[in-house]
Amino acid sequence: ICRLKYGGGGDWYSNPRSLPDLLKFIRENTNVIVSANEGRASLDEEDLFSHTYLYMTGHGNVRFSEEEIIILREFLLRGSFLHADDNYGMDKSFRREMKRVFPNKDFVELPYDHPLFHSYYDFPNGLPKVHEHDGKAPQAFGLFNEDRLMVLYTYECDLGDGWEDKEVHKDPADIREKALQMGVNIIYFALTQ
Repeated sequence: ICRLKYGGGGDWYSNPRSLPDLLKFIRENTNVIVSANEGRASLDEEDLFSHTYLYMTGHGNVRFSEEEIIILREFLLRGSFLHADDNYGMDKSFRREMKRVFPNKDFVELPYDHPLFHSYYDFPNGLPKVHEHDGKAPQAFGLFNEDRLMVLYTYECDLGDGWEDKEVHKDPADIREKALQMGVNIIYFALTQ
């Protein structure tokens, strides 16, 4: 599990405890074997392809270089997975950059019966809502290579905030639990699809 460092001015490093706390929850509540620590890599780093799961988040602008566009396309077409979790404010730039990566693909909203929502825990109503921003329902969008989900984009739900230590955002225990369970689903689905 690797956090993606990206350019453009966005805070790729936001929610610094989110992945470590999610990984701890996975180790304590499932039989999935994961590291205690997240990896961190840019798209142009040599060891990128040693990871199969990239996570990215942030509030601001996302910008990939031409070289990074080519690398990310190859990374995803080889069978790897990217989960982008909008921490509020990266929507426009992330969609723009993914259109550069896959000009002929469009995001598709995942229906509630998609296996992602039922891979480990059952989420009959889709993504949990962690934080309120614009009064919109949480949505999960995907980019597919044939039937395989390559990119998951979680929007208007702020999963990463719910993964962090409870003291950071003061989320109620039940909301935090749902966010962590959804994180389990995403990782479990990405590794087993």
